[in-house]
Amino acid sequence: MPKKLHVGWLYQMLAIFSCSLAMIFDKAYGEPLYAGPPDLAILMQDSIVQDSTALDSAKIDTVYEVKLPLPLKKVGRPAQNLDATVDDLARFPAVSLQQYLKGQAAGLYVQEPNGEPGSVQSMLIRGASMPLLSARELYQNQPLIVLDGVQLIGEHPFAYDIQQYDFNRIGTATNLLTNIDMANIASVEVLKDLPAVAIYGPRGANGVILLKTKQAGNRRAISFNAYTGLVQRPTVATMNGDYENSFRQQFYDRYTPAGRYTEDDVYPLYLSDSLNADYYGPSNWTDSYYRNALIYAVNASIAGGTDRANFRFALGNLKNKGVADNTGLDRYSASFTLNMKPIKWMTFSAMFNGNRIERQRNRNLRDRFALMNYIPDLSAPLAPNKESYDRYLKNFENSFDDNNSNIVEGFAGLLFDFGPLTFSTKFSVDYNEGYRDLFYPRTLLENNSFASNYYGYSQRIQFDNLLTYKVPLNGLHDLSLEAGQFVQWDTYKYNYAYAYRGVNDFIKLNLLESDPGKDEYLTPLAFPRELVYKFLDRTKHNLLAFYGRANYSFDEKYKVSLLLRGDASSNAQPTNRWLFTPVLAAEWNIKEDLMTQQDFFDVFNLRAGAGRTGRINAFDNFAQGPQYTAEVGFTGNVTTPGYNGFAVLTRPYSSGWIGYDLPWAYSDQLNLGLDLGFLQNRIKLQLDGYIRQDKNMMLAIPAYAEYGYNYAQQSGMEVHNSGLDIGIQATIIPTDRPFSWTTRLNVNLNKNKLNALPGGLDEIVLGNRKLEVGKPIDQYWLFQNEGIYLADDEVPLVNGQPMKFNGTALKAGDPKWVDTNNDQVISSEDKTLVGNMLPKVAGGFTNQFFYQKWSLTADLYFNLGRKILNQEMANRFDFINREGTNTMDAVKEITFWEKRGDYSKYPLYNPWSTVIPYRAEQDLFLENGAFLKMRTLSLSYDMSEWLNKRTAVVKKLRVYVSGHNLFTLTPYTGQDPELVNYTGYDTGYGLPIPRTYTLGVQVDL
Repeated sequence: MPKKLHVGWLYQMLAIFSCSLAMIFDKAYGEPLYAGPPDLAILMQDSIVQDSTALDSAKIDTVYEVKLPLPLKKVGRPAQNLDATVDDLARFPAVSLQQYLKGQAAGLYVQEPNGEPGSVQSMLIRGASMPLLSARELYQNQPLIVLDGVQLIGEHPFAYDIQQYDFNRIGTATNLLTNIDMANIASVEVLKDLPAVAIYGPRGANGVILLKTKQAGNRRAISFNAYTGLVQRPTVATMNGDYENSFRQQFYDRYTPAGRYTEDDVYPLYLSDSLNADYYGPSNWTDSYYRNALIYAVNASIAGGTDRANFRFALGNLKNKGVADNTGLDRYSASFTLNMKPIKWMTFSAMFNGNRIERQRNRNLRDRFALMNYIPDLSAPLAPNKESYDRYLKNFENSFDDNNSNIVEGFAGLLFDFGPLTFSTKFSVDYNEGYRDLFYPRTLLENNSFASNYYGYSQRIQFDNLLTYKVPLNGLHDLSLEAGQFVQWDTYKYNYAYAYRGVNDFIKLNLLESDPGKDEYLTPLAFPRELVYKFLDRTKHNLLAFYGRANYSFDEKYKVSLLLRGDASSNAQPTNRWLFTPVLAAEWNIKEDLMTQQDFFDVFNLRAGAGRTGRINAFDNFAQGPQYTAEVGFTGNVTTPGYNGFAVLTRPYSSGWIGYDLPWAYSDQLNLGLDLGFLQNRIKLQLDGYIRQDKNMMLAIPAYAEYGYNYAQQSGMEVHNSGLDIGIQATIIPTDRPFSWTTRLNVNLNKNKLNALPGGLDEIVLGNRKLEVGKPIDQYWLFQNEGIYLADDEVPLVNGQPMKFNGTALKAGDPKWVDTNNDQVISSEDKTLVGNMLPKVAGGFTNQFFYQKWSLTADLYFNLGRKILNQEMANRFDFINREGTNTMDAVKEITFWEKRGDYSKYPLYNPWSTVIPYRAEQDLFLENGAFLKMRTLSLSYDMSEWLNKRTAVVKKLRVYVSGHNLFTLTPYTGQDPELVNYTGYDTGYGLPIPRTYTLGVQVDL
């Protein structure tokens, strides 16, 4: 299987030219960021550089401790700067960037639906810009991640087009942001307001997270960071067949004659025999499913050079094991940065970051069946007895699941500094590839073996140039002008194949490379030709931009900035290829202007920004106008491009009708911010109010059925988000005392509203979701439950007949659902929009206590105003409709034998009723999902001073012990209020987020 860059001749030509390219930067304000050769990755973020030869060597030594200002010191551009906490973040035993940043910045919401190491997690900055109806929308809501100026690419959701279920994307399904080793990071910034993200154009419409790696100095510096720890298995309550039988018996006692099942209700065989030790014996399966496991991470780096050339090189390895189902992740990483200043007016910089990620995935039945597009006989679930469960697990010894990813990003650039005139040019690449080779023996699937192979990659090439001119003005005026050009090429590709019924369990082929002309190809065929299915797809996206910016400052009291930008996207239709977006920002230093004589305020800044930025359509088919898809679906797949090796053509119109003149989607934003400092800056307060309106967004509207289309893709959806970010940092007890105390609190308050639907619609129903203009986009659409009808005569009469539910008369044992529209009939028209899937309030609260060389950090994370639909509990009570059917809803994992939730809070409906009384879409299963978590409690001791008295070699030595995810306070009765998917449903499939204990050391030489 090929595992190399698929970039073609264009990439090769650009790679040869890369030494002449460089990073965008801004030299507009004349303040040196650091002494030494400028790091172009930092220059791109509008920081300032001064000729290193004019600075003394003492200052050069501070290069390693890079502290960036809030970007755009300039003009209304706030950021949540996490420099002060980066060292603390590095101690957290995280696998992904999302885990590091959870609860660390106001407005940044991280959703971790699964504790499986390396699984995909999502982030939202200041709410969702569109309804999260599927994984497609979730991908298009993710913020842009920028590593040293390299805009990182993610996987594309187009692979979901061939999947029946969106539990996991085909392929590795590995979180690509597991490539971030926080031990290499010097600073993290979360950009949220439009003036902050506008320079990134449409890519920054969902917010931007800036990561800057640690840089080299002119002296040798060696660092070593490591921790080892234990993930603790959870304590769970198990049950066996006897418990399950007793749970079901109460329904039989109430709703069947003499408490027995009828001929129409065949009782499950696995519960029928009380002498069956597999189901009625000890429920000790947890000993084989859950585990305590060791984890560790190590990072070592060396940096050095002179003030004219320096470097930093780092290596790292992380092993993180999950507490359930033998999951885990190994990461091997290497990074390298280089700065050279061969002549006074030219600087060359380069960066490389590479990672190899090997992930051991779960063995869930649901994930396996969804991948295989095959559901076997589900009449007998996995047994809760350890011996029986171990026999099942032993079948995996003859299988394999190689699930690996390679991730590489880097840049090369040149900066030319001619005094007031500077020019930078930069070339960067982000490339990731994943491959998964999978084989299941016939003992795991009704005597049918299964094999699949996946290879895919995502690739981004970026080339940008910036010309900056600092206008020579005298006195109090400061003016700089910028002109920039930006071009970006994205490519996404996958090859996927699977097959059933191999000739035996010892022949395992790479289906993507099998060729009868090759010597290794088997005759007769290893897999029957009619049972081999192959898929391949590729999509591209090109983005071109030109922009200009003027920054003006008067006496450092009044600042204003105007950005004019034009973007062209290959995914936009030819008639609307370009979008022009202006952004205006202003800042008023009230302290220096009006309050110079008073001491109460140390900082009093007012910021404002308004403007527009485009929103990129991730899918290229919208640029092509009307179309239909060539496909056939004999295998049960959503789409199959051929059958048995023959091309076929059908017209299912699965993409929907796509018309002409579809405009760019865009986001209009208004931001107002206030920065305050009191008591010699012991108390700092940052308030940021915002209004964001995302307009012209696409939505599939049911239409054109008479022409064979199920729906039409139309623009015109508009979503409104507004809220407030609050950041407070206080030194309660000053640091110059033996005991000191500092605290940080960040809070985001956000609400959303649907302002418009395409075609002027007021509402639309899409599956089990309803969107209504004027209502939030993240509400559940549910029946309102008021109890149970205990007798037939309690059911209201309508024209002498019992009230009906969708044509079926209600009777004793059915739920009392509210007739909200008073039409004397219960139907979907009586569902109401209630609750919110996303939190209304989210944030983090950190306290740090210092006593001499000791420090104690307590980090809390919280969500408020969020509801969870407990689908796992609905499935538990709806056992009649889930028993013995061959659907995904009937799958019972081994965790079926784990008792979760409070059974006593639910009424005993008649589970045989055709109204399906335990359906999930009712407020009976809607719960308060608020929580407060002790995310980290860490105690550290700084031994640097003690060692410095004995040796000059060690500059810093800190040892620490930490506990993570120590407790959760929540009214939610399910497993964990975080283990919820993007639709707000708790399906019960999320593996536990483990309680972890670590012992670590941080050393600088």
